[in-house]
Order: sequence, then C-alpha cells, then structure tokens
Amino acid sequence: MRKTSSRWLALAGSAAMLLTIAGSAVAQDADAVGNPYDTEGAVPGSGEGYKVGYLSLDESIPFVATVTQNIRDQAEIAGLELFVCGGSVSDELVNLDCARQFAVQELDGVISFNLHADSSAAICEAYGNLPTVSIDIHQECETTFFGADNFNAGRTAGIALGEQLSANEACAYDQVITLETFAAGETINGARIGGMLEGFEEICGAIPEDKLRREDVGGSVELAIEKIGPIIPTLPPGSTTIFFSLNDDMALGTLSQFRLADRADEVRIAAQGADASSWAEMACFPNWMADTAYFPERYGRSTVPAIIDILDGNEVQNPIFTPAAAITPANVLDIYPQTTELYPETASC
Repeated sequence: MRKTSSRWLALAGSAAMLLTIAGSAVAQDADAVGNPYDTEGAVPGSGEGYKVGYLSLDESIPFVATVTQNIRDQAEIAGLELFVCGGSVSDELVNLDCARQFAVQELDGVISFNLHADSSAAICEAYGNLPTVSIDIHQECETTFFGADNFNAGRTAGIALGEQLSANEACAYDQVITLETFAAGETINGARIGGMLEGFEEICGAIPEDKLRREDVGGSVELAIEKIGPIIPTLPPGSTTIFFSLNDDMALGTLSQFRLADRADEVRIAAQGADASSWAEMACFPNWMADTAYFPERYGRSTVPAIIDILDGNEVQNPIFTPAAAITPANVLDIYPQTTELYPETASC
C-alpha cells in the first residue's frame, strides 16, 4: 500500500476542518482492489420491494448531476424505489434536513453523497444509521465506501502535469496554488491534493514552501470565482501559476477569472473528475494539462447494486473504487469521443 508522504499529511492536517478517519484506505491501488459491479451494473428487478434514500451533493455541479442521473437509471433497472433529496456544498444544515426527511420515508437504506464529513455522525443519526453506501466522502455509518482511490487519483494528475511541464517548460513555474475543500475531510481533500502535489514533485522536484499557497475554496465554480478573482492582481503579470484543483468546478471558475483578466496563458491546470464540463477545455486549451477521470456516468452501476446486496444480506466489498484514468489534451477526444458532438467547436481545435 502506498502511503501519503508525511509532508503532505502534515500540511493537510494543519487545516482545522480536516477530519482524519482511522483505517481509511486512501492509498490503495484501485485496480488491485477491483470493482465487482462496474461491468454489469444493476440486475433487472433485483431491487423490487426496497426503498432507498439518495442524499445528493449539489445538483448545480455537473459531476454530481451526472452521478445522480446514473443512480436514477440504475435504480429504475433494478426496480428500486428511490427517494432523492438534494444536498448542499456550503450548508451542512441542508444535508441534515435531508436526513430528517429520510427518517419519515420508511427507507431500507441510504446512498449518501454528503460532503460534510465533520457532521456525518449527526446526519447518520438523523436517519437512524440505516445501511449506507457512501460516495466519495466517508460517512460515520457507512456500510461500504464507493469512490475514488483519492491519493492515487490525485497522483495520476500530478504526474501528468509534471511530465508536460518538464517536457515543454523545463519544470519552470512561479507559484503553485491548490484549490481545496477542507470540509470534505482528510480522506478526500487531504489525500487527493496530497497525491497531486506528490505526483508533481516526483517529476519536477520538491515545491519550495514559499511557492506553495493552499486555498480553501469550497468546491463550486461560483466559490472559485469569489475566492480567486481577488488573488489574480497579486500575482506578477507574466508569471506562471500551477493550479491543482480538487475538482473540475473550481478549476473552471479559476480559469474564467484569468480569462477576464486576459491572463489565461499564465495558468497551468490539473484537476480531478473529468466530467463533461472539462472536456472542451482540455481539447482546446492546452494549459489544462491534466485531469483524472472518475467516470461519474458509471457511479450508479456500482452504488445501486451495492446497496441492494447489503439489504439482501450479502457480503459487500469495502471499499469499492471507481476506475480512474489520466486525461490530457492529447487523449481526451480518444477517451471521450462524444466531446465533438457536445462541443462542435472541439472538432477544429
């Protein structure tokens, strides 16, 4: 098992809102752990007679909307009754209210995409600690965890950016800014960002402390616009800034602000998720150098049959990792050929 370096664990742990969950498998190899559900998905009719709550994260986020649609599709195949409640990135009380709604729905289990790791115990308690499949963020009452192998997923994108920066710019840069969501906890935020930084350092050497700036942005495009816009005037014109983002949304918001300032050529981006919102940027903007695909369009294929197996009393693997792949401007159209259909302009980039 690969372990996150003590340097990045120490930096992650310095944020007051980070939550360390003992025994979490943040550095396991996803291919080695495997995923017993991803190939086939839900069995038709397998969920009949069960009712499951789904606590979404924030449907304004494209990645989340894609996850939700696949969960709905797989629940329909399985004949599973699904009660959906929309959560929030910024307000954990919204998620607690969803949990209270679950408590009166006579549910058999829950699929939880609750972002707020530090309040997961209260949220679990509010819906009676029902059998739970957690998505991407560990929950206090989870029966099994499904999501990214965060450290290695982060490392994948960090290496990919480092290799391109090494080949094209001899690893030259002026500063590194991380776009983080501290509320997501150590097992997602700390591990994923730590993996990106460590992967980059494997190629380009240690990042000097005076060149590293860590920002708790919050997770969305809008919050990135609010946070990063004021930072841009403090950066010397013509400098090169590397952004390592916990997700695509904060990278998109950051890039939009640099474009408004007519300084987009100064950024080098690596992000996580590779949902459809990032494909056109990677295809046509070579400075979006790397992303890690988690394939959100397949999340339901694992989470729905997993919760059904749990309710059937079957043994369920823990953790269950989503497959991950490095996405770059060189391969995005090969991995996601539908990009040119969704964004016709990418056919001539």
